[in-house]
Amino acid sequence: MSIQDKVVVIMGASSGIGAATANLLASKGAKLSLAARRLDRLEEIKKSNPTAQIKIFKADVTKANDVQAVIDGTVAEFGRVDVLFNSAGIMPVNNLDQVARDEWQQMLDINVKGVLNGIASALLVMKQQNSGHIISTSSVLGYEVLPGYAAYSGTKYAVRAIMKGLRQEEYGNNIKTTVIAPGSVKTELFNSINNEAVKEGLEEAMKQPGAEMAALDADEIAQAVAFVIDTPANMAVNEMIIRPTGQTV
Repeated sequence: MSIQDKVVVIMGASSGIGAATANLLASKGAKLSLAARRLDRLEEIKKSNPTAQIKIFKADVTKANDVQAVIDGTVAEFGRVDVLFNSAGIMPVNNLDQVARDEWQQMLDINVKGVLNGIASALLVMKQQNSGHIISTSSVLGYEVLPGYAAYSGTKYAVRAIMKGLRQEEYGNNIKTTVIAPGSVKTELFNSINNEAVKEGLEEAMKQPGAEMAALDADEIAQAVAFVIDTPANMAVNEMIIRPTGQTV
């Protein structure tokens, strides 16, 4: 089965990589379930792809019942779930001595628990089908650690560990796993940074000469997601690191 007619659930589809992936897969004939907290953004994507089969859900990935409702609604509408893409994430960054406990909790809830909620809801369906593909977004900072990013990196290392364990548990049920690990990408992720000095520094860096070589567009990551979805049943791309050519980390 190619992308055409595959049933794909995208959690965190209202902006950034999730939205870009939704638009790309819609153009390739996938049947899509799009979920996010901002329903109006999902409605815009649906209107922009009038010939695509798209079902939208208002859902918070930190709430297990919301995520389960997305999977249940997808099965009711399309009869199966071929792909789950856990794309929701936030990136508030601070040095650990700032003791940003609320930020730590938010990152754990969205970046880690959100992924677990998606897996928990989709896995039974995929096991019954004896096929499926779960994709989760980590980061280059799930492989490297920088000052100020320790807690964020911790959540992204956790995603890699979870997905590695999932692969080992479920390969016998023909369930593929893929970690997508982007470098710097021009998305709304920077808006989740509460440290104004860090946020302004990153925004200023994007304006410097040659900055186009140091950051990717969300559409470029979407192409990578489409590639791994389009692989044959006997081929699984388990991890994909996608850096801008000019990124040092």
